[in-house]
Amino acid sequence: MSNPSQPKQISLPDAIRQAVDFHRQGRLDDAERLYTAILQAQRNHFDALHLLGVLMHQRGRSADALTLIAKALQENAQSADAQANFGRVLAALNRHDEAIASYDRALALVPGHIEALFHRGNALVVRQRHAEALAAYDRVIALSSKHVQAHINRGVTLRALQRAAEAISSYDCALALKPDSADAFANRGNAFIDLGQLAEAVQSFDRALALNASNGDAHYNRGNALMGLGRHAEALESYERALTLDPVSVRALLNRGAALRELQRLEDSLASYDRALVCEAGNVDALCGRGDMLRALGRAAEAVESYDRALMLDPDRATTHNNRGNALADLNRPADALASFERALMLKPGAIDMLLSRGNVLMDLRRIDEALASYDAVLAHDSKNADAHWNKSLIWLALGDFERGLPAFEWRMKRKDRSGVRSFDLPRWSGAESVEGKTILLHAEQGFGDTIQFIRYAPLVASRGATVIVEAPDALKPLIANIDGVSRVVSRNEPTPPFDLHCPLLSLPLAFGPARDSIPAIVPYLQAPAEHLARWRQRLPDGMALRIGIAWSGNPSHKNDRNRSIALDRLATLLSDSRIVLVGLQRDIKESDLRALREHPNLVSLGSEFADFADTAAVVSMLDLVISVDTSVAHLAGAMGKPLWMLLPFSGDWRWMLEGEQSPWYPSARLFRQPVLGDWDSALVRVREALTDHLDDVAAELSSQSKAANQDFRNLS
Repeated sequence: MSNPSQPKQISLPDAIRQAVDFHRQGRLDDAERLYTAILQAQRNHFDALHLLGVLMHQRGRSADALTLIAKALQENAQSADAQANFGRVLAALNRHDEAIASYDRALALVPGHIEALFHRGNALVVRQRHAEALAAYDRVIALSSKHVQAHINRGVTLRALQRAAEAISSYDCALALKPDSADAFANRGNAFIDLGQLAEAVQSFDRALALNASNGDAHYNRGNALMGLGRHAEALESYERALTLDPVSVRALLNRGAALRELQRLEDSLASYDRALVCEAGNVDALCGRGDMLRALGRAAEAVESYDRALMLDPDRATTHNNRGNALADLNRPADALASFERALMLKPGAIDMLLSRGNVLMDLRRIDEALASYDAVLAHDSKNADAHWNKSLIWLALGDFERGLPAFEWRMKRKDRSGVRSFDLPRWSGAESVEGKTILLHAEQGFGDTIQFIRYAPLVASRGATVIVEAPDALKPLIANIDGVSRVVSRNEPTPPFDLHCPLLSLPLAFGPARDSIPAIVPYLQAPAEHLARWRQRLPDGMALRIGIAWSGNPSHKNDRNRSIALDRLATLLSDSRIVLVGLQRDIKESDLRALREHPNLVSLGSEFADFADTAAVVSMLDLVISVDTSVAHLAGAMGKPLWMLLPFSGDWRWMLEGEQSPWYPSARLFRQPVLGDWDSALVRVREALTDHLDDVAAELSSQSKAANQDFRNLS
């Protein structure tokens, strides 16, 4: 074989033929040496310039390729192949408009030049001239029906034109020609996503990945389809595989964060958004996702900071303003939250989620008419929006308008967030149907307090001739089992006994009539079991001091806990009175409250020892008074007819209404409200004054009784 580096030993035509052979065989080094030698011998040799330019392009040296092919075209501008290849180099340099012009010159010379047509279509796609690109691919296929990549790229273009069904047909044509085309299967999966056929999309991605497991896009898009199917754990696996192939893929990190959020792995989700920000510090989606996670983790102040960073980069993103408003509401900054919601609605007028958020914070501010107007604006767009109807019901109930509020309260059953709501195949009791001789299941749907509040209706249902079964949380079963008319109590973890009708506990007020005066407010309707009384009697302190039970904070996961709970050290004015003994009634004590417990020996904390509400009830029954924020302990004390002083936030739960010191639900309750948002100090001053008066009255009563006893003794003497 001749040495390719010594072309003078052969003729130039033979040398160029040999160089082309090397080129076709993939022997690029040999081909390059031979093309270079030819050009040393004849510096304007068209074929050597052109083909060396093609070789440079293949090696990624596009600038060199452009220079070489441009020189070739100076020698022969009538070469359609050179014009087409010049276009490909221009496209590699992102000079797509010039590339299209070069393809056009090639096609003017050879109208059926398939490569020029095909690559012209590709350049048109980049320039988003999709209709023209489609026409180019159609011409390629008309000339060469077995051009697999043209069928695939035609499908991509049809997707861009929102013609996904036709795109699938185009991919199917490619697969008929090449059944092992991973590219066709992957793109076909994308088109199925466009059509909402997510299961078919997953199948197509699976086929693509079986052929090419290193296709990161296919892993990523498979994850998206699985997310849409609610298969979040599998979606997470797909995103993880995509990230194995490309650890700095921001989009995969973002969607991984979303999958982790759905799996309630909030800390891991936050970490995924943080990783995305390491890869791209100014990624707005990552900043917003990070804010969402921080808020979900109860770190609202940090969430606001993350949203603020996002808004510095994209000040016109309405959802960010809305989410920032929600975080500000979490921080008890409703006025600032309202400003964020207003900005969001300026950017996206009529957005339902933003109108709902705006209505909620207006309710927190007690701007009732404006809150109702905000919910009405939602209903003007969506007359069956369950959240808007339900939120309006809460306002009416808080205003004491039960006749409008209770029917609208039933919209809770149609909300997306229907936590606790049960559904059964058997009929639901509305109150109108006879229950004589039938078995009815009354089932809890929300918290302990709700169950305690509405279980009062169970005896009324039984009085109509029904056999009453109650489904309730385990912790309440011993108490509810003692209620007259309740034949059996089960938990959700137990098999449901046979029944004829069912009714949620919170729907019973409507079933018995929505008028406010129809509330059965006869107390007590709950009593502590005798065996629990005996167990706890010896645990309470003896002496003449007044025994007062306290509950200062509720479940931190409650959506309104930020408003209703109080730090224990803020009750210092109560803790320091030697005439009382305080008994802690809550089971869970925050770390921040432990110091106050240690510093006040007259506070005996028993709640952590309670196994269930029967234990709580036994202790409550032996107290003189219960002082509580809005927790299940307050409901229990009220249901037992125990004197109850409730500390309520400015905008409290609907059942305590907006004004007044009395409750239609619990006659023994006295309500102490914040006069303005967040002002616990004023409410606590009134409690302290009332307690002082109460202690003085008790002392006077004891003194009076002592004097009477002494007088009786003297009379006997």
